[in-house]
Amino acid sequence: MAASGSKIAIYGAIAGNAAISVTKFIAAALTGSSAMLSEGIHSVVDTGNGALLLLGIRLSQRPADDEHPFGYGLDLYFWTLIVAVLIFGIGGGVSFYEGIQHVMHPGELQDPTANYIVLGLAIVFEGAAWWLALKGFLQAKNQDHGVWQAIRHSKDPTTFAVLFEDSAAMLGLVVAFLGIYFGHLFEMPVLDGVASIVIGLILMGVALLLIRETRGLLIGESADPATEANVREIATADPAVQRVRKPLTLHFGPETILLALDVHFHDELSADDVEIAIDRLEATIRAQHPQIKHIFLEADSISAGAERRRKPETP
Repeated sequence: MAASGSKIAIYGAIAGNAAISVTKFIAAALTGSSAMLSEGIHSVVDTGNGALLLLGIRLSQRPADDEHPFGYGLDLYFWTLIVAVLIFGIGGGVSFYEGIQHVMHPGELQDPTANYIVLGLAIVFEGAAWWLALKGFLQAKNQDHGVWQAIRHSKDPTTFAVLFEDSAAMLGLVVAFLGIYFGHLFEMPVLDGVASIVIGLILMGVALLLIRETRGLLIGESADPATEANVREIATADPAVQRVRKPLTLHFGPETILLALDVHFHDELSADDVEIAIDRLEATIRAQHPQIKHIFLEADSISAGAERRRKPETP
């Protein structure tokens, strides 16, 4: 997804969470619902996480400098990891703890009307944010990939991070409703605490999944196989090239790729011919793959062929 598309989904998530978090806390205070309190905490965490993702996008777009010659694209991955940790620790951990406390010390049942009103509003706001996130994700993903394939191959974690958060929010609302409803239906306030525990587990599961995907990006992932194959085809098709080894690529951000290419040019080419061929290859690769910002070519024939042709000139 382009940065603008990611921002739209994030702004939608922030607006939805901010609009409903206060009412969730008010409903929790009026009814004593543990599940509703967990949902309020969840909304606050999601609002802060959206701000952190926006910060990550802004910082990652800074231009390269002497200290960071490949740019700041990895900043986006770092802040996404921080978001995952916050979801796990604050969102999931606090909800789980609150649920345990409510199970051990269940309160008296209160009129659930306020909870139902807030849950209904929350579903509207969260549903709108979820739809924006899903729409952006589907637009960004490769049409040949399924949902899980697209997540595994995506180099922009904001696309699936927001979708993960909003999906967990929608599922959490359903769990909260069921916990409150059945708690009153069977006059078992402990079910409200159980719902809070389930919400915590959902958030922890989403956080672990996000951590796993972000870890791969932070330690370095290659470009997708189709891009590498096409780069190799471009190099092989050049008339000056005799053979090409497998390209080595590394993402320094969603739209920043480093390419290392080992090329053997025809031995009869002069050093000037090789230099011209290298410039031609780099221009063609960048034209077809603008996300490849840095190209390093290892030209074998410069030392093999050009040096051999200079030997007769040596006295």
